[in-house]
Amino acid sequence: MENIELKTENNQAKPAQNNKRTQLKGLTLEELKNYFGKTGKPRFRGEQLFNWMYNHLAVDYDEMSNIPKVLRNELRDITEIVTLSYFDSVVSPENGTKKYIFETNDKHKIESVLIPETDRTTLCVSTQVGCPLDCKFCATGLMGYKKNLSAGEIFDQYLLAAKDYGADKITNLVYMGMGEPMLNFNATLKSLQIFAQELTTGISLKKITVSTAGIPQKIRELADSHLKVKLAFSLHSCFEDIRSKLMPINDKYSLKDNINAVKYYARRTATRITFEYVMLKDINDREEDIDALSRLCGEIPCKINIIPFNSLKHMQPTGFSAELETSPMDRIDEFAQRLRDKNITVMLRNTQGEDIAAACGQLAIKY
Repeated sequence: MENIELKTENNQAKPAQNNKRTQLKGLTLEELKNYFGKTGKPRFRGEQLFNWMYNHLAVDYDEMSNIPKVLRNELRDITEIVTLSYFDSVVSPENGTKKYIFETNDKHKIESVLIPETDRTTLCVSTQVGCPLDCKFCATGLMGYKKNLSAGEIFDQYLLAAKDYGADKITNLVYMGMGEPMLNFNATLKSLQIFAQELTTGISLKKITVSTAGIPQKIRELADSHLKVKLAFSLHSCFEDIRSKLMPINDKYSLKDNINAVKYYARRTATRITFEYVMLKDINDREEDIDALSRLCGEIPCKINIIPFNSLKHMQPTGFSAELETSPMDRIDEFAQRLRDKNITVMLRNTQGEDIAAACGQLAIKY
């Protein structure tokens, strides 16, 4: 695990040159202003382009009516503003959850999931193609790591889903798809900076959650960014040995170090942390787990998202991953209620999209 962070950041998708064209999607407002300034054009053209790409969700220069046609033609010849294309999708007949498969310009495929609920519609986006962390309960870890996504590729998942489903209908955004956002920190941060701008489409930072398996220094950096998004921490056990068995990253970045970083995040941002907790039979559903969670929640403002373990059979897992089972539903209900009795906020997340391999922990592309 020693080289995970270095490996992924060095493999960062850069503002790409496809057919010698500069990729503008993923640049921040200031970067776009600077781009036009350096090419001898008025800097305000960067603000116009930003507005068209991130607010109006334009994918063609011909849509940009307040930019002169001569400049639009010039930009078309030397730049690009599209990073992803639609490849396929499938809708769950049970609850309407929709899984998208998008293709990057360099022919990698990623998955995003749209989750309609009574009070919100959430889009779950990916930050990497695959994931290097090898969490034993996660299909993305089983597919391995291919590359980081650029900020543009992160944003375009929202753009394509919004064009399909309706931008006004998507209320929440979660960075909980394929990959570990903190190992693609620069692109994750830049995409959040884009959403933070008033010129950007209606998703506010208050409706965005970034999930992490735990990279302490990056949690602190995100806290210091002043972006104030919600943080979800993939906990799954309060015991170092069990967590290391489930999540090998814990051997490099211990739970103790991560909890200290999470406390810093809560203090710095004045937000409540979400602990994600996948229920695994006879592994983390014991009485001692309830006691340990109670102690932890007494130290930090938080809530717990309890998630039934979703099958990995579509990935044909071997070893420890193949042995995992979800806790029985009556035990999950009892577990949640015991925590609530201790005045802990507990959300029991209903499994949505398992029938189309789109539920939590199921996203993966078979190579």
